Amino acid sequence: MKLFKILFSITLVILLTAPISYGGTYKIDPDHSYIGFAVSHMVITKVRGQFKSYSGSLIFDKNDLENASIEAVIQTVSIDTSVPKRDDHLRSPDFFDAARFPTITFKSDRIIANTAGRYTAHGILTIRGVSKNITLPFSITDKIKDPWGNTRRGVEASLKLNRIDYGVAWNAKTTEGGLVVGHDVNVELTLEMILQK
Repeated sequence: MKLFKILFSITLVILLTAPISYGGTYKIDPDHSYIGFAVSHMVITKVRGQFKSYSGSLIFDKNDLENASIEAVIQTVSIDTSVPKRDDHLRSPDFFDAARFPTITFKSDRIIANTAGRYTAHGILTIRGVSKNITLPFSITDKIKDPWGNTRRGVEASLKLNRIDYGVAWNAKTTEGGLVVGHDVNVELTLEMILQK
């Protein structure tokens, strides 16, 4: 009985003093990540681009999704389609109006499990000051250790947005009546994330 009490006391102390963990907080490693998009141009092809400056965090434990969350901030001025004149137009009030709306943000309010390794984040996406509820399907890899002792995960996601819904509405028509810039934008995210120590 005495031995049982000692063991019970030790176990209780460990449980009470151990840090609570919800899988830890992961931050985006921008050197090994990509946030890009593609949109129809002149109805005949697609223009592709990316944002080069962004940050984000992920709290994730597949056994504790109630406490999981995703947050991301993209700097609109960092848009890059490899054509400086076009990028300046995209930063202008015709499109993202980067001077007035310097960031695009996403913040989840819940994450649910789908099939193995695949999840859906429900949350608020804000572009050009317009906030809307979206669902973001994503996949996440198991944890790995890199050669420098960091814990990493990979996250991939893609979704389609109608830019008009967010006030990114400039357009013109070709002589045949087609739109110069399509309404639907395909967004692709490939993120490498590091567990914060």
